Amino acid sequence: MANDDLQSIVDGLAERLQRSVAIDDPSIRLLAASRHFGDEDAVRVASVLNRSVSADLVERVLAHGVARWTGPGSVVVGAEGCLPRLCAPIRCNGLLLGYLWLIDTGLAPEPASVDLAAEAAERAGVVLYRRLLLHERTKARHEAILRELVSADPATRTQAAADLRDEQLFPERTGHYQVVAVCCRGGDGIPAASRQAALEAGVEDGLRAVPGDRHLMVAHRTRAWILLADEQVLPRSRLDALTSRVAARFGDLTGGGAARVVIGTGAAVTSLERVVESYRQAFLATRAALLVPGIGDIARWGELGPYELLLKMPADDLAAASRLPALVALEREDGQGTLLATLEAFFDHAGDVRRTAESLRVHRATLYHRLKRIEHITGRRLDSGDDRLTLHLGLKLRVLARHLPEAAVAEFDD
Repeated sequence: MANDDLQSIVDGLAERLQRSVAIDDPSIRLLAASRHFGDEDAVRVASVLNRSVSADLVERVLAHGVARWTGPGSVVVGAEGCLPRLCAPIRCNGLLLGYLWLIDTGLAPEPASVDLAAEAAERAGVVLYRRLLLHERTKARHEAILRELVSADPATRTQAAADLRDEQLFPERTGHYQVVAVCCRGGDGIPAASRQAALEAGVEDGLRAVPGDRHLMVAHRTRAWILLADEQVLPRSRLDALTSRVAARFGDLTGGGAARVVIGTGAAVTSLERVVESYRQAFLATRAALLVPGIGDIARWGELGPYELLLKMPADDLAAASRLPALVALEREDGQGTLLATLEAFFDHAGDVRRTAESLRVHRATLYHRLKRIEHITGRRLDSGDDRLTLHLGLKLRVLARHLPEAAVAEFDD
């Protein structure tokens, strides 16, 4: 039938049974709901208002194993404000596409009602399967354009920007674009397919923290990136909420073990043709998060200081440049690492002797003695701007190079 969509399915079943009906997706997010017949509970009302229920309730529902069911069954959660329910899993071609729900009014459901619910779930499965196919085709098309949008070839990028405009995905008023990059590392014991599924689920959950539906994403194996598009630059609070949700969801799905995600955000740009700039910045930021322990798992371009320049170096060049002869000599003479730590603290405090001594918890005389030794061993003068810059950059390069073997560096090719 022409109007055999989800809403007509739930409305038709509800009127026939005189009971409220709802359909959720596999993550228990509301897709369609009928009018109420006085049988609604607090959870149903909240679901209709918010289009979802609490994460705790989702876990308790899924704990019944409903994702493995092939026919209707009863679900008793036992949570406050949640009545028992008849659940009919929605499947098509072997894929779980959602759940159809009837609230249990306290009377044993008649076999005819169960059969009608199963029949409605089967029809809903066809609708959702068609939606899935259309979504996958559209998603593949958009992913292909996005990859071309960040191509190394300027002509390809220009054509991709034109293609996106032809698709009319973004309103004409859209004036700001920003890329968020996500890389997952570790978790070798987790199957690759499960890790990729967790990555995609994390990104999709993160996107719910930002308004609108004009944001696009690309995911491939251990990395993904999001193109945010809006009239104004996304507020920092929204961006923080997005990145936090991505990390939290990924951690939940992977058990919070050795697997982790690092996230980088690029600067906002004002045209589709310049998205490649934000893209490169975002993945350089993830590289910083991978290589510099002090940055943490979320790195933001514009807040990385000298690393924004140093990270643009290829890995081999970075490793070679980190072997500064002056610092190699200092490391050779400094078995305990005391002088290297002193030099780093001295630069971190902009050469302020008092603050450096306080941070190291040593007397100033001790600090002066160490600085003299550093000058003698390195052959560099700490009152020379060029010598100080050379040593400071050398220390920053050492931090990056030290962790190169531990982290697969994010590259720009998809």
